[in-house]
Amino acid sequence: MEIIPGLPDEIGRECLIRIPFDQFSTVSSVSRSWKQEIQSKEFHHQRKTKGFDQRLLALIQSDPISISTIKPPKTLITPAHRLSLYEPGKNEWHRLPPIPGYEDGLPLFCKCTGVGRNLVVVGGWDTKTYRVLNTVFIYDLVTCTWRRGADVPGGERSFFACASDCDRMVYIAGGHDAGKNALRSALAYDVLDNTWISLPDMAKQRDECKGLFHGGKFHVISGYQTDMQGKFDKSTETFDVDTWKWDQVEDQKLEAEMCPRTYAFDHDGKMYNCVSSYLTHLNGSTWQPLTELPDDVRAETFVAMWRKKMLVIGSSIQSGPQSCYALEFGKCDKKSMWTKLEMPKEFTGFVQSGCNLEL
Repeated sequence: MEIIPGLPDEIGRECLIRIPFDQFSTVSSVSRSWKQEIQSKEFHHQRKTKGFDQRLLALIQSDPISISTIKPPKTLITPAHRLSLYEPGKNEWHRLPPIPGYEDGLPLFCKCTGVGRNLVVVGGWDTKTYRVLNTVFIYDLVTCTWRRGADVPGGERSFFACASDCDRMVYIAGGHDAGKNALRSALAYDVLDNTWISLPDMAKQRDECKGLFHGGKFHVISGYQTDMQGKFDKSTETFDVDTWKWDQVEDQKLEAEMCPRTYAFDHDGKMYNCVSSYLTHLNGSTWQPLTELPDDVRAETFVAMWRKKMLVIGSSIQSGPQSCYALEFGKCDKKSMWTKLEMPKEFTGFVQSGCNLEL
């Protein structure tokens, strides 16, 4: 059956690959052949090859904080966290449907990462009982449906590093167990096979560490050991997925003994961080200031790469409304330039974490 009656299939396919991602589900319902086409690997390969792929950020974001008018006055209402999709190229924001059974908000402190056309949500705390969850939920951005994945094995684990290779595998490491003991253990989740695989242990315990994936390696950034509660380590560990081994610990690599939430790699592997009022970068073995951060993103700062730009979301004060900027990196002697991006009011809540997606 022809993709579009009366047209060669290559022409019909050229039409379909131009459809924006948020219309995939609707278009798939038109016919069986369109559904098969949109769900095929070849369709998404051609979208990317011909430049019609869409680069998105998935954000775990709180509802904007509101103030209660009921006595006592100005009582803060704890906001729920939800999943947002942001496409900076069009400056368009989307709210994803809630996980079934979690209509009141995502589990607290859960992690999310993008794997192909899927968004994977791992762990967190129950919002009512604060029980640690080992759940895995997967949102298919083509069919717009949630499904349950295999639970995380090995007992309770909170505040762990999490990242993916964007293709098939999710990696987690560190965090702490039910006794608040920092962990060295690590796991990999195969999204296609729906199975968990144990990795070798890290050299160090790492609670509240950050996970990044770059250059075929899972990078675990900072964290702290059980007997050093809250005193963040300046080292990193890297898991090489080809050798299935951890590389040697890189001591004193990081800029400061601080929460690692603002560390990021660009596409060339250069490392960045936000410290106080500056965006800094690692030049060789030395951290150097690159540019000042805008005043209204210096608190609660979130950093992500988008194409060849950096996106920074933050606030001027704790628990304040968020602002968003894109940084165009300067070339040669040109200065890097910030551009402010408008955020709809319903998307100005605190960004807990996020990841990149490509559709």
